[in-house]
Amino acid sequence: MTSITLTARVDTHPNLRPLSIMRDLPAVADLIELCFSGTMDIEGKRYVQEMRRAGRDNSFIKWANRATETTSLPLTGYIWEENGDIIGNASLVPFRRNKQRIYLIANVAVHPSHRRKGIARALTERALQHAHEKKVTNIWLHVRADNPEAVELYTKLGFTERAQRTSWQAVTDRHAPGLETDFAITNRHPLFWQTQLKWLSRLYPDQLAWHRDLDFNSLQPGLWNWLYLLFVDMNVRQWAAVRKGQLHATLSWIPNRRSESLFASAGERSDPEALTALLTQARRELYHLYPNIGLEFPVSEFDNAIRAAGFKSQRTLIWMQATS
Repeated sequence: MTSITLTARVDTHPNLRPLSIMRDLPAVADLIELCFSGTMDIEGKRYVQEMRRAGRDNSFIKWANRATETTSLPLTGYIWEENGDIIGNASLVPFRRNKQRIYLIANVAVHPSHRRKGIARALTERALQHAHEKKVTNIWLHVRADNPEAVELYTKLGFTERAQRTSWQAVTDRHAPGLETDFAITNRHPLFWQTQLKWLSRLYPDQLAWHRDLDFNSLQPGLWNWLYLLFVDMNVRQWAAVRKGQLHATLSWIPNRRSESLFASAGERSDPEALTALLTQARRELYHLYPNIGLEFPVSEFDNAIRAAGFKSQRTLIWMQATS
């Protein structure tokens, strides 16, 4: 198969055009599902369903046409169309962090029967060009770690790996087998907060905070924070694993719409068994709230500890940032 030769403006190719919210969303949803259904998590499936529903909602479409650059939804992007069929897509999702504009290139998908023709490259290059036209220089994408061809493509396009993070999921179970351990599992004590925050800042770095838009200050102790959580009806739960008076790990459950609602922290010298004990405790205590719970965590020496608690790896993503 031959590759596509791109000119200075890649959207001059007759098959490449901007996404039309008015008519393309259902077909793009079908393409994304076709390409990623084998590895799609609960949140991904919900995302595809919402895209189809949005494509049929006239009021949403009218609003979306005015909000493409101001809301963190995939309302902007480019598609590759042949003979009336959408066979390629790249979405652009805008974010803001500390008044800085950020773009995430997402949903880069090409129909299986049209791959290895340079379509993914053309779509990604056009998305990059769009960001530059908007004078946005902080551009990111993520790619599955088990897709080396895509990693190589993005590297050639000037992206550099910044992190590798795994999404984990487990079934809640009040009878989950316990771990024979000398760790004491307690509620998070206020005295642990500064250590917990230090560990969380390392494991959930500010460099990627724009994507999750999560403020860990909601976990800090104190009357005023407790009153705030009570006012917004947020039932945060926190546990700590302690051995001989020394903190080894903490675990927080923050209810939200995302499947990854657990946030773990541990030090570089912490015993991984502490994290196993905490995650097992969460599976037991949260069984009456959700059938499944999730955790996003950097690829690390704690991977086996997470598995030992009954969690299964959903996917590992390489986060890449444009550097040229």
